[in-house]
Amino acid sequence: MSKVQRPQLRLERSRGRRSLLRYIALACLVLVLAACRREISEDSPLGGRVSLTGAGAGFPAILYQSWAISLYRDMPELKINYQSMGSGAGVKQVVRGVVDFGGSDIGMTPEEIDEAKHGALMLPMTAGAVVLAYNLPDLDPPLRLRRQTYTDILLGKITRWRAPEIAADNPDANFPDLPITVIHRADGSGATAVLTAHLAAISPEWDRRIGVGKNVDWPRTGRFVGSKGNDGMTNQILLVAGSFGYLDYSFAANNEVGMAMLENRAGNFIRPTNTSAEASLGTAEMPDDFRLFITDPEGADSYPVVTYTWLLPLQSYKDPLKAKAIEIFIEYGLNEGQDVAPRLGYAPLPQAVRERVAAAADQISPDYELTLRPREAP
Repeated sequence: MSKVQRPQLRLERSRGRRSLLRYIALACLVLVLAACRREISEDSPLGGRVSLTGAGAGFPAILYQSWAISLYRDMPELKINYQSMGSGAGVKQVVRGVVDFGGSDIGMTPEEIDEAKHGALMLPMTAGAVVLAYNLPDLDPPLRLRRQTYTDILLGKITRWRAPEIAADNPDANFPDLPITVIHRADGSGATAVLTAHLAAISPEWDRRIGVGKNVDWPRTGRFVGSKGNDGMTNQILLVAGSFGYLDYSFAANNEVGMAMLENRAGNFIRPTNTSAEASLGTAEMPDDFRLFITDPEGADSYPVVTYTWLLPLQSYKDPLKAKAIEIFIEYGLNEGQDVAPRLGYAPLPQAVRERVAAAADQISPDYELTLRPREAP
């Protein structure tokens, strides 16, 4: 059977996380009603109605849901539902074969891929920063933290905002006399794995005492509070004066949460932005298996805590329409999806990575040809 190509799709614009979530709910209702009255176009690359179910990392959820809405408007025969439940849960769903694709900020181990019921691919689709967020409403200028300082806060060794170590990093700031309440993830989280991998890379004490993982045993000194999901973390940080935690950049930026400037490997204080995340991505070459973790990037302008996030499609689909549908979704993500990513707080893929992901994804369905088009100028 010859491969087919899908028609050019229009790019959706977004206005940030709060408005996006309202937009998602309203758009889904409108589109479902409209789709019920629309016949499948004769030039549809699918030739039938298809539903894909995905689950996993919260970090890319806003982006994946935005892509799904845009695709659905142009192809109402293709419905994609992605549920944010954490990287660990997403990987488990793929291994058990109960979803059509997963999402993970830490990919999958070779053992997990071998164990997956229908196999799995690991495809980086976007990237971004994990930020250290805080609730100090009257602080001006923004919080700056040296590597040792933020490590000691998370180790429970610095417990108050007026600690001399914090004052030394911020000589022009006036801190409240408040305890530091550390908010951390209580569920299996890719953000936790990314942050703890960075901390282990820069601190032998962290590596020895806490280690790396989606779940870790947090210190018992100081105030540590667990919360589930990016939404739960965001709400806790916004509610608790003097709180300090970690969030994916897109959630922090779209909710206007304070984000610390962190000292990087070169000794510079770097603000988390898409630009500083992209600078970090450019310091390492993607290997053939797409398994790249940048724990302490080089470069004067690199933000120190960054991650790719991986889409986890199945290696094989019993339903050939689902195989075509997942390629269409990946194709959209690599084309229009990369253009919209920075507007939602994500770093687009480097061009070389984008090309390699396209080549790998095009092997999923023998009946569809994935086409990579030039990106829009920023």
